[in-house]
Amino acid sequence: MGWVDADAHVVESPRTWDYLLPSEQKFRPMLFKPEDDNQKAHWVIDGKIRGLFRFTFSKEDLDKKSAAIGRDVSTTMAARDLADVAARVRHMDELGIDIQVLYPSIFLDQCTERPDTDVALCGAYNRWLADVWKESEGRLRWMATLPLLSMADALDQLKFAKENGACGIFMRPLEGSRQVTDPYFFPMYEEAQKSDFCIGLHQSNGSAAAVDMMVNPDGSRDFFNQYRIFNVGALFRIINCGIPKLFPRLRFGFIETAASWVPWVIYELRRRMETVDNKLLDDLLERCGIFVTCQIGDDVPYLIQSCMGENTLMIGTDYGHADASTELDALTTLKNGGGISAGQHKKIVENNPRAFYGLV
Repeated sequence: MGWVDADAHVVESPRTWDYLLPSEQKFRPMLFKPEDDNQKAHWVIDGKIRGLFRFTFSKEDLDKKSAAIGRDVSTTMAARDLADVAARVRHMDELGIDIQVLYPSIFLDQCTERPDTDVALCGAYNRWLADVWKESEGRLRWMATLPLLSMADALDQLKFAKENGACGIFMRPLEGSRQVTDPYFFPMYEEAQKSDFCIGLHQSNGSAAAVDMMVNPDGSRDFFNQYRIFNVGALFRIINCGIPKLFPRLRFGFIETAASWVPWVIYELRRRMETVDNKLLDDLLERCGIFVTCQIGDDVPYLIQSCMGENTLMIGTDYGHADASTELDALTTLKNGGGISAGQHKKIVENNPRAFYGLV
């Protein structure tokens, strides 16, 4: 047993797409790097810029950023894109982390509207992470990214993922024109429940139209409105639509959205259900199999006491990114200054993520 980083990332590289099948080479994403931006490159898929950009920060850039913001966000490119798996594992050892659970970067945005492209890209990504898991000797677990534009292919890839080190399914709160409560996803939920797989709703957005609508006036990204706010609505809908009753053994996690908003959602649910004489239980999240990652800055003692209890909170580092969520020493910082007991800390960094991700 040891600490689990409940939210870490891999930054995809051209090497990721070497795992495309010979018949799928026409789907290979290409990188476009603007001349005036040395910190990111963009993926060209199906002739369009799609998916979340590739982070190309240097270690020196990230060292400077860490000093400026007072949070450690500094990683090497080889550790971020797993060109050097051993270096990533050594850094985990330095941070006191036993296991990292890997979420994608490119798939945080919708990559394609074509099912054949979706099948090819997800398949390559999953085969790549399967090899990473083996090379890390089980230290790097991963969330399967399934081609949800083709449910039959998604279920096939789910089986492969289960046998090759994945510990759950990555989902976006919007998948194209569908929300996570859409019955279209029920076959996947049923199979995930049978396989003891969790659903990780990471802050992201699979609707290109919604992302485009939420850009800032100057054209820059507004990740709060493009990504985070949709996870808030997804928690409300999952409970309000009775998904936990339909799939009572399925676990949902809300990842990289902080946790301070959860009492608000519980309040909104309670007010609405009271109007139809349907009271909410105090341990609602635990009974519904719902987990949430917190971050440094959340009032964790209040969250535990008010509505979340001790068995639903997790924490991650956002390893590999360098944004508002990233804090490589988050698990240690929570221990030293979180205002919680040693037992509560152990639950957040060890027991709860192991329960959510099905780790032994």
